[in-house]
Amino acid sequence: MSTNRSTHIRLTSHPGAQAPVRFPIRWGASDPQKRGPVIGSVANPADRNAIGTHGGSYSLYRALAVSSGALNPIQRPDLRNTAPVVEIGPHPQWSEPGRIVSLDPFGHRAQEIFAGLIAEGIDIRPTIAITKARLTMAELHEAIRLKRLAIDGSIVRDNGDVSVTKAAIDPVWHLPGIAARFGVAEDQLRRTLFEQTGGMYPELVTRPDLDVFLPPIGGTTIYVFGDPAALSDPTRTLACRVHDECNGSDVFGSDICTCRPYLIQGIEEAVKEAQKGGVGLVVYNRKEGRALGEVTKFLVYNARKRQEGGDQAATYFERTECVAGVQDARFQQLMPDVLHWLGITRIDRFISMSDMKYDAIIASGIEIVERVPIPEDLIPPDARVEIDAKKAHGYFSAAPPPSTEDLTKTVGRPLEKY
Repeated sequence: MSTNRSTHIRLTSHPGAQAPVRFPIRWGASDPQKRGPVIGSVANPADRNAIGTHGGSYSLYRALAVSSGALNPIQRPDLRNTAPVVEIGPHPQWSEPGRIVSLDPFGHRAQEIFAGLIAEGIDIRPTIAITKARLTMAELHEAIRLKRLAIDGSIVRDNGDVSVTKAAIDPVWHLPGIAARFGVAEDQLRRTLFEQTGGMYPELVTRPDLDVFLPPIGGTTIYVFGDPAALSDPTRTLACRVHDECNGSDVFGSDICTCRPYLIQGIEEAVKEAQKGGVGLVVYNRKEGRALGEVTKFLVYNARKRQEGGDQAATYFERTECVAGVQDARFQQLMPDVLHWLGITRIDRFISMSDMKYDAIIASGIEIVERVPIPEDLIPPDARVEIDAKKAHGYFSAAPPPSTEDLTKTVGRPLEKY
């Protein structure tokens, strides 16, 4: 296997180790040719104009594949027939200053826009992929049986499957824009990212000429129900659920939280909106355990159920902070970027009770007409602690927030009952 690999390692932390950027990125330019491609290739370091590598956290698996000899490190992807199945954009938000800072709005069209450079051997890869699929979910079949959903043959198929258009989005951070979004100095942001990742990316502090970072984190998947063109059409209605990952509930059905029930409700409402002539959208963000991780989340579960007095809403957030040092690390400031990428200016029905998500979307300039809470009958018994704590903490609810007495009640089962 030819690897074209030199035995000499040039450390990026050494001053003067890198030549000037060959393909500069002019973030926010409306013309993608002027904006320039995002290149995180390791095959030819001289072409790189971004810190990090493509694939986020999966780049480490790529390294293992190369190390074991299963993958040629100079292998280039064959992008024939990989183009998006539907067109997204361009939208005015793509070039509005500061509007999109955490993804590449041209990421789904890289193989088309930069075909000439790719033909010359430049390793330019898409950071967004768009395809079509069908969802088969037991809860949706049950909704059809109970006549909450109707089979229309287009969105809801005769066998109960639901047709969707979906897109996978890898994060692409414009560091000056990220710093501005969080109200910190860029050099402070760069240094903190460098230090808190154990010095994994020295270019963060040694290459101020590189403004773009491909962080090793999970990305976002969007599911569109109905016509994707309707997302940016102000004459058509939109139902939207922005959902943060919860593997235990979303996949395995754990009853300690409302995540899967709320996700299913969001899908169901999105389908209904599309069937009425509007469009539905579910945004799924990889932010497991409030972006604290699943290990931390399970530690918090144990702490909640073993504390004196048992699991109770009054100490719900406190127990998280005791273990993790912070109640919530999601910081929804970056979340609206995907909505702006889709050209959304108004959400008619927002399927969420989260005050953080609502405030972030409103602050970004998108109107929300109606907020839709989760129905009481969809809340699992053990999730009562979570929902009461969140209502008391500022989550939207049509009913009054729980009383102090309600918050101190032990609702969830102790650990030994599982």
